[in-house]
Amino acid sequence: MFTGLIQETGSVLSVEEREGVHHITIQAPTLASQLHVGDSIAVSGVCLTAIATAPAGQPDRFEADLAEETVRRTTLSQLAVGTVVNLELPTRAGAPLGGHVVQGHVDGVGRLLALKPVAPESDTTDWWLEIEVPEAIRPYVVEKGSIAIDGISLTVARWDGARTSVAIIPHTYAHTNLRSRRAGDLLNLEADVLLRHAAQMHAQKSSPELTLAYLIVNGY
Repeated sequence: MFTGLIQETGSVLSVEEREGVHHITIQAPTLASQLHVGDSIAVSGVCLTAIATAPAGQPDRFEADLAEETVRRTTLSQLAVGTVVNLELPTRAGAPLGGHVVQGHVDGVGRLLALKPVAPESDTTDWWLEIEVPEAIRPYVVEKGSIAIDGISLTVARWDGARTSVAIIPHTYAHTNLRSRRAGDLLNLEADVLLRHAAQMHAQKSSPELTLAYLIVNGY
């Protein structure tokens, strides 16, 4: 389990296809040294398994394979040398849950519509990020609810049923891959797993329409 609090950004060093499997090498100056073979790490919101650490004696990098499902469902199929990625190690048991519950299981891909500074004249401005959300995820997006965007735990500030806007503070902009993103880019989206679970229980009970008020009353 992850929390959506990005620990560092890394960069893609290589992308290879080995017998039909996408194989990537990522430079992670801080986190790579903490990894062991078989460990999980979230790469731009996608839970991957480290299959090699410190390859060729380089302690600042690790390698991972992308399953066919990962290639089909996420933006990692578009990785290229130099791509900046968000990185997070799993949350240890008993550690504070600073963001929200993030599984690293991407639900779909959204398109970045805009990323604009609130105060363009300021060096420490907030930013507004607007994303087109794919139809399959829309039932699990609610205003003031949580959503993981490229692995970043964010709060839905505005929601019109198809597009969401979130506020990005200067720290998040400076310490994630958002600083390298442009309109038209594709981003990995993961809906709040608790909301998805609530929706499933709601459907099984044939209860009234799932609304924000219903979730609040029932403790979500």
